[in-house]
Amino acid sequence: MPTFYEFFAGGGMARAGLGNTWNCSFANDFDEMKGRAYQQNWGSEDLVIGDIANIDVSQLPGCADLSWASSPCQDLSLAGNGNGIGTPDNETKTRSGTFWHFWSLMTNLASENRAPKIVVLENVTGAITSNKGSDFTAIATAFASLNYKFGAIVIDAQLFVPQSRKRLFVIGIREDIVIPKELATSYFNGLWHPENLVASYKKLPSAIKQNWVWWHIPYPEKREKNFIDIIEDEPIGVTWHTPEETQALLKLMSPVNLAKVKNAMFSGQKTVGGIYRRTRKDKYGKSQQRAEVRFDQVSGCLRTPGGGSSRQIILLVEGNQVRSRLLSPREGARLMGLPDTYQLPIKYNDAYHLVGDGVAVPVVHYLSKKIFERILAHNTTSNPYTERTINSQISYERAS
Repeated sequence: MPTFYEFFAGGGMARAGLGNTWNCSFANDFDEMKGRAYQQNWGSEDLVIGDIANIDVSQLPGCADLSWASSPCQDLSLAGNGNGIGTPDNETKTRSGTFWHFWSLMTNLASENRAPKIVVLENVTGAITSNKGSDFTAIATAFASLNYKFGAIVIDAQLFVPQSRKRLFVIGIREDIVIPKELATSYFNGLWHPENLVASYKKLPSAIKQNWVWWHIPYPEKREKNFIDIIEDEPIGVTWHTPEETQALLKLMSPVNLAKVKNAMFSGQKTVGGIYRRTRKDKYGKSQQRAEVRFDQVSGCLRTPGGGSSRQIILLVEGNQVRSRLLSPREGARLMGLPDTYQLPIKYNDAYHLVGDGVAVPVVHYLSKKIFERILAHNTTSNPYTERTINSQISYERAS
């Protein structure tokens, strides 16, 4: 059974995506609330709650097949402050700079001949262009510095779940591990490699490009569920707005958005739309609050509840009846691909924060089946690097 480390683990959504054919040997997250949720669903044996800066390489057992990191994105997202990931020397100035603490652990593992076979960094797509691409170059340089063959892909979770959620996945393969020919191509493709990613790749130094891989995986089958399919008739943790509150939302809509609501009413079908409050400027340059709705069978991207505007509201339309309320925690979990058996925090904000800050479970599962497991199955254990690793692991276990 392949083993993995899970950094910035949150509620263990990467673990959920990998499934029970993988064995977690170490997990870490700084947030105590998320840690409690992780323990509630996965147990406490493998989890260390605390700052990654305080994790020592000796706490990481053996040589993992996979090291997964969903590092903080606050300084890389459009809604963030744009400070980026910083550098190894000033990483503490940004939350996203905790990437360097993670990479320090990977570097120390490599020095002990315990480098993971596969290393994955997941983050928002803003990491591609933040600081004019210098953050992406820094990440690429880090992978290349440990001689990992690596490449990046962008996956929108709406291919699997009814939520618009694009994320960047940088996937690195240890230098001695053979990548099956069908998993890599000599050129990019539009499905997994958007224009900004290709542009950032072209800016990489030539020496770094030599380690680059254009990942090639098939297009997934059609998504099974739409937004309406995950909505609860009797939600837990939220209540329906009063008619007056719903009307107040409608009054915040522009003519374009009101037209969307009317079209949904005229369709005669029960349909659901996702609403976010936005601050927009009118034709005179004055800022005003707007409510914007989408009826394209997917929700907007879930976010952490930093303020009222980040909580997604749903608008349920059935003929002339229009109702509104907050998205429930369970609905949010379903939008992330979590099963209903997954136990959520009791408090609304905690549950919404947990799921909104995670990685979509089916995306992890797809990457595991289409890339990780195929690479591991393709490679044998009889090579010099692995023999050194096994000897190192034996020495490590004896020392422990």
